[in-house]
Amino acid sequence: MNAYEMVNRAVASVRKVTSFEPEIAIVLGSGLGALADKVEAECVLPASEIDCYGRSTVSGHSGRLIFGRFEGKRVVVQQGRIHYYEGYEMGEVVLPVRLMCALGAKTVILTNAAGGVNESYAPGDFMAITGQIAQFVPSPLRGVNDESFGTRFPDMSEIYSPRLIALAREAATEAGATLREGVYLQASGPNYESPEEIRAFRTLGADAVGMSTAVEAIAARHMGREILGISLITNPAAGVSCTPLSHEEVKAAADKAGERFLRLVSGVVRRL
Repeated sequence: MNAYEMVNRAVASVRKVTSFEPEIAIVLGSGLGALADKVEAECVLPASEIDCYGRSTVSGHSGRLIFGRFEGKRVVVQQGRIHYYEGYEMGEVVLPVRLMCALGAKTVILTNAAGGVNESYAPGDFMAITGQIAQFVPSPLRGVNDESFGTRFPDMSEIYSPRLIALAREAATEAGATLREGVYLQASGPNYESPEEIRAFRTLGADAVGMSTAVEAIAARHMGREILGISLITNPAAGVSCTPLSHEEVKAAADKAGERFLRLVSGVVRRL
């Protein structure tokens, strides 16, 4: 079964339960799941009830889609990501974002917890993603291409929407949050990067590094969607700080920033 057949099967299984058509898709990163509690839910679908949808094995990723209203807009929220490092094929990793787009979402907000490669970044800062480096992981577009999703060779010169970044700036000012702007690099994981790799990534132009998001952005852009990416800087990357990295540290930092993150994303959605 190819990736497009998988998406169509997933759509069919969702449509057996709900006819809800979202305007906006929101993907919640590690430790940022509290936003889901603010959605006026009309339907909640666990991953186990959606055909071809993988199960997250990572602490802090519950694995479900929430359909409802948030800031007066029709949204679908992915609470619980699927990662390449969990052993899934890349088509499975991006199936949720393709599914949400196929269900009607025209705008996609991708969030993540990331390490700060840029030495001026501090834990608790947010970063609007202005560009990305995804050459360290397989492309989600590899394999059979279905023209109903997008062209075989899609342009990626402007993955992240300047219009949405401008809205994020306004929302950050209103929320009292520090919003940096920079380049995100996706590494394969699950191990954290070595200090030598971080130095190399900095040379390449990366400001933040993580293990998700870039491939989802490629898949959504392939489908012609407008994308906003927001990273929460949870820790300095390896070599920037002498402290060993841990997933517990990432979750703790994300929990601490949860209220500011909620205000930031709320402000963006309200402005759409």
